[in-house]
Amino acid sequence: MPTALSVNINKVALIRNSRGANRPDVLQIARDLEDYGADGITIHPRPDERHVKYSDAYALRDVVRTELNIEGYPSERFLKMVHEVQPAQCTLVPDAPGQLTSDHGWDAKSRYEELRRIIEPLQELGVRVSIFLDPDPEQVAFAKMSGTDRIELYTGPYAHVYPKDPARAVAAYKITAMAAIDAGLGINAGHDLDLSNLQHFIDHTPALLEVSIGHALISDALYYGLSNTVNMYKSRCLPTAN
Repeated sequence: MPTALSVNINKVALIRNSRGANRPDVLQIARDLEDYGADGITIHPRPDERHVKYSDAYALRDVVRTELNIEGYPSERFLKMVHEVQPAQCTLVPDAPGQLTSDHGWDAKSRYEELRRIIEPLQELGVRVSIFLDPDPEQVAFAKMSGTDRIELYTGPYAHVYPKDPARAVAAYKITAMAAIDAGLGINAGHDLDLSNLQHFIDHTPALLEVSIGHALISDALYYGLSNTVNMYKSRCLPTAN
């Protein structure tokens, strides 16, 4: 089965905010991405709202026809918004308030009880929960104890090593994915995946359900156009024979 492609539209919102108006229209871009084949829309509102705003989450709730995935650190404000919007999926990340971008996963070993207290109320609303995790099989058992439905593998290290040694880049992810399968957890992935490295990752990471891609996809769309770019990424979400 192909891996689902959820497109992160933070960078679209960043361009919009730079002029203080509504161009490009984030809601229309979300509609278009779905029309072009995206399997979901991802947003990651940050405390300073420098790109996606909290108000965008409420507006997208009534627009997205596939799956809305809302990422973020589980602050009181963030959780209030998620409880009100009730997206298909909420991905919890351990970002500091002023962090530029996500760069590490949860230490589920030390924080699984805290995560469980956050996750259970979301699941009671029917929201699927995923937690951001480094490629470390030891963390998977504690992720399971948190009650999460899925893990999202942080693929920054993979993207960094891939150009020099593709096999080494993906090795820890394969082992971690196998541990997640054994634990009965779904597997997502995201961060710095692009047209050059996505196919290899999908081919060597078993049972990968979803990838979330934003920065690279929106950047590629400047050259190839949005529709063509979505199709190019979708083609790489089909596993090939190894």
